[in-house]
Amino acid sequence: MLILLPPSEGKAGLGDGPALDLSQLSFPSLTASRKKVLGTLVTLSRKPQAQAVLGLSPGQLGEIGKNRELRTAPTLRAAELYTGVLYDNLGLASLSPDALERAERSLLIFSGLWGLLRITDRVAPYRLSMGVRLPPLGGLGAYWRKPITPVLDAEPGLVVDLRSSTYAAAWQPGERAVGVRVLKDGKVVSHMAKATRGVIARALLEGDVDPQTPQELAKILDSLGHTVALGPAPGGRKPWTLDVTA
Repeated sequence: MLILLPPSEGKAGLGDGPALDLSQLSFPSLTASRKKVLGTLVTLSRKPQAQAVLGLSPGQLGEIGKNRELRTAPTLRAAELYTGVLYDNLGLASLSPDALERAERSLLIFSGLWGLLRITDRVAPYRLSMGVRLPPLGGLGAYWRKPITPVLDAEPGLVVDLRSSTYAAAWQPGERAVGVRVLKDGKVVSHMAKATRGVIARALLEGDVDPQTPQELAKILDSLGHTVALGPAPGGRKPWTLDVTA
């Protein structure tokens, strides 16, 4: 089972580990693509247009300084880097040892800067959404799709997709995936969805489960106390849809 996560805009303030070593990151086939995005982002962050391109408010200008120092700044594990509602509810720091081991194997974090990260990968705090059009590379979802697709197409298992649509653009796993929607009063919600998705990811990791089909996933989440409804079989390469009531 693979559990796909978005990153979070909220990140830890500082790392305390060694500087970035691209050769130590997971998925080494992405190294060349990471170097290109990293170099482009660092260069942009030295220019006046960085704020507009990155979509930052005046109160977020300090994020540009972090981007300038990405090659030399102290790093920390991705498990500690990302904060925010989803990660608060996932609670990586409080997982049992067995669940943490499963998280290291199963969790994949999509990133506009790094493409893919495992929670053990060490990087510095940064600011770059997958929704940014980074000149001259263009939209990062489309940029990352080409190098990421062969890597993840080769990974076995059911895919539990907890990403937002912005990050889903970087890889479309097709009918082997189950996209989780969160409903409240019969309507799809967004902010509340982050908390529910974090809870679901934690439950799957602590539950020591390995569903092989969308139907098995729905039964497992039902047994864990969630109200779920699996949609009809999708056509083509579209994923299944699992609705979870918040």
